[in-house]
Amino acid sequence: MTIRLPLLSGLAPVARPDAKVLILGSMPGQASLDAQQYYGHPRNQFWPLMQQLFAVDASLPYPQRLLALQNAGVALWDVIGVCQRQGSLDSAIRPSSVQFNDIALLLTQLPQLQAIWLNGGTAAKSWQKLQKSAVTLPASIKVWSLPSSSPAHAARSFSDKLLQWQEARLQSLS
Repeated sequence: MTIRLPLLSGLAPVARPDAKVLILGSMPGQASLDAQQYYGHPRNQFWPLMQQLFAVDASLPYPQRLLALQNAGVALWDVIGVCQRQGSLDSAIRPSSVQFNDIALLLTQLPQLQAIWLNGGTAAKSWQKLQKSAVTLPASIKVWSLPSSSPAHAARSFSDKLLQWQEARLQSLS
């Protein structure tokens, strides 16, 4: 018996032409998709990380957090645009169902981009697959694989994740 999984579609990019950093996740979890908000799960550490890195108040309403992030020169999207998955875990994504977002097109709209930050291992692995077939980066854009902000990635403490994200910020925007 084959289990029919729903076909999930991700969120639209949040980006302005003056973005210096593009943060790419894998695919929003179910809580984020339900809320139509990036990093919408209440235990996801993304917004607390952004508060520490870019002074984006994590308690602000979502539209204001997005605006503050964009004002800080940060864009958001996901590597995966469409997939089948049971639940929210990246490990449950059915590989044969994955359709990548058109990141190459987005990059043409971000002329000041200096860095791409990959939020978690699945984002990094998906990026590698995408880059082999559809994305060529200028040498000036640095790519960072960072520990996932997901609550499912509890093996590292918030302070350990923050140190690695801070290092990416320091090296990317210096």
